[in-house]
Amino acid sequence: MAGDPTAITEVVDRMSAPLAFGTAGLRGPLRAGPAGMNLAVVRRAAAGLAAYLVGRGGGTVVVGYDARHRSAEFASDVAGVLQAAGLSVLLSAEPVPTPLTAFATRHLSAAAGVQITASHNPPQDNGMKVYLAGGTQLVGPADADIERAIAAAAPARSVDVAGGGTPGWPDGLVESYIAATAALAAPGAHAVRVALTPMHGVGGAIAVRALHDAGFTDVHVVAQQAVPDPDFPTVAFPNPEEPGATDLLLALADRVAADLAVALDPDADRCAIGVRFPDGWRMLRGDETGVLLGDLVLSRLDRALHPDPLVATTIVSSQMLAAVAAAHGARYDETLTGFKWIVRAGDGAGTGLVYGYEEALGLCVDPATVRDKDGISAAVLAADLVASLRAVGSDVPARWDELTRRHGLFVTDQVSVRVTDLALIGRAMARLRADPPTTLAGAPATTTDLLPRTDGLTVRSADTRVVIRPSGTEPKLKCYLEISAPVTGDLDALRAAVAERMRALTVEVRDLVGLG
Repeated sequence: MAGDPTAITEVVDRMSAPLAFGTAGLRGPLRAGPAGMNLAVVRRAAAGLAAYLVGRGGGTVVVGYDARHRSAEFASDVAGVLQAAGLSVLLSAEPVPTPLTAFATRHLSAAAGVQITASHNPPQDNGMKVYLAGGTQLVGPADADIERAIAAAAPARSVDVAGGGTPGWPDGLVESYIAATAALAAPGAHAVRVALTPMHGVGGAIAVRALHDAGFTDVHVVAQQAVPDPDFPTVAFPNPEEPGATDLLLALADRVAADLAVALDPDADRCAIGVRFPDGWRMLRGDETGVLLGDLVLSRLDRALHPDPLVATTIVSSQMLAAVAAAHGARYDETLTGFKWIVRAGDGAGTGLVYGYEEALGLCVDPATVRDKDGISAAVLAADLVASLRAVGSDVPARWDELTRRHGLFVTDQVSVRVTDLALIGRAMARLRADPPTTLAGAPATTTDLLPRTDGLTVRSADTRVVIRPSGTEPKLKCYLEISAPVTGDLDALRAAVAERMRALTVEVRDLVGLG
């Protein structure tokens, strides 16, 4: 290693600041040192969580894991540390989707839940996601309290780890989740053909079972991506948002003449859907799916059970849901990014919440059952949307046009810049704060700094909005673009005009952030 600057940089990076609790816990590359996901880091994190829980009365902790490299090992170690601290632990006997762990934590009234996963991150990553009582993600002050407890934990070699014990969740738990998920669809059989990919992850089998029990028995799974594989060999990044990630899915959908294409991410907490448009198959943007399913939830809502319903999305998602909510007489709230905030929308506890989504393919279609994003329940509801539209001689593209004419055209896009040096993102944000733009899309602009609530900036002009923020889970600077316009004439002509404006805006924003 002597004299090798690359190796020296790697060692310094590995030994730098330890992984911090971010959007939903720990996440980072599998490597040695405090800045990586490894047994020592996981063990101390579990010890800190155990100390936090014991200090608040203890209880039961649900532990699940996905099929990534070392996930089973990390989960077993977490369970051992928690048991040694005197907590009761329910460790899954096999890899499970993240929404199932969130469900189990809530359904079993556990004190906490832990899922070993890095969701849709690259194969070299792993993570540790933590739920508190009710199956909700961490927010302050709990996250800071746990982080302090981790910092105070003994060195990993000195942390007690209990041995033995037979992994397994209570009988009927998975079936309870599937039954609740299947119940989201109208009863009976549905003549809807679904193409589905679990993207080499752990959601495929349970998603197919839930769809079958909901009456959608004609399901075709992408064979090359059906079996869990921690290397995700058929995709560059195992994220349905990434270019090329759904190519195999759309090819299958076209080949079998499907009515709906569904892409889950590897831990099945996100769901992307695709449908056939006049010019061919296309995956919907997260905002399109979010608005369509939000409208469906509100249109079916039993107001006797939900007299004051609330729907929520985030500051980086489309503002179209606000218009839909107003039309249905529902409350609407915009939160910071992440489902830890969405499920606490409104009064800080999410009282009355019936639906939430974020543009990054996260959908919470049944908050009473899973208080987090859940790709499997979203897939069932999307299939039911297709079935209900077909029953009245319509389809998803026609329904989207109908909603657009009623509520206005909202066009979104994203400029996402991946970096290898995180310092570049910090410098870009500092420069934008020091010298904010005075115009946007050819009109005078105002810039709002979202600090201290979150590290982000909102730039607005007349009908244009751009939100700029660092990703909470990946080394990216993300810019969320939206142009809105009322529909007063030909919709196709308006879409073409706004699409041209959006192309120009993406170029302008790339120049603005200055990262290539």
